[in-house]
Amino acid sequence: LEPVRPVEAEDVVYATVNGQPVTGYLARPKEAAGPLPGLIVIHEWWGLNDNIREMARKLAAQGYVALAVDLYGGKSAEDADGARALVQAVMEHPERAEANLRAAVDYLANGREAGKIGVIGWCFGGGWSLQTALMMPGRISAAVIYYGRLVTDLDELRPIASMPILGIFGAEDQGIPVSDARAFEHALEDSLGDRNVEIEVYAGAGHAFANPSGTRYVPEAAADAWGKTTAFLAKWLK
Repeated sequence: LEPVRPVEAEDVVYATVNGQPVTGYLARPKEAAGPLPGLIVIHEWWGLNDNIREMARKLAAQGYVALAVDLYGGKSAEDADGARALVQAVMEHPERAEANLRAAVDYLANGREAGKIGVIGWCFGGGWSLQTALMMPGRISAAVIYYGRLVTDLDELRPIASMPILGIFGAEDQGIPVSDARAFEHALEDSLGDRNVEIEVYAGAGHAFANPSGTRYVPEAAADAWGKTTAFLAKWLK
């Protein structure tokens, strides 16, 4: 693997949705020469908080220009009720989130001259990582889904039948059952013929096990998943 590089990061306006500018967090290696592969980084149901900014910097240190998007219009939540309300607001107008993510890809491709572009998200963002891949199969080169809501319908999955996908799940997750992960894997591998699907299920880990700022953090599983994530991204984006 490449050495971890020092990074620089800043807030950037990358989109206008519903007439409002959208600010995200852009991290990239310092003094990088030439175009880099790009990553769309999608937050959990808490919003674009310090944990997600840290993840963007960690990814940038691996050699990517990483854009942490904001699907909440600058808001974030401290408790589950607040997070649920923010998710609900997005679900009421999914077209705004879709426009936001399309603009994010445009921003990396055109504004930052990114090469191949991948997408990664956790929880709420894991579901949107998959949705981004489904929306833009010709522009997204790889997707990483950390315990996000899945699609198992064959026809819906056809657009990504040949896309490399890494799914990370916890065996004890009550919200995203392992049976869904296996159905997703089966649909892509056995029915659509995609051999680039990797599904990892961690015993003893529940939902959000990779979030070090949360209460369900499982360090060993998180570290193993991170190693698989960086290897997967390097294989398909570099």
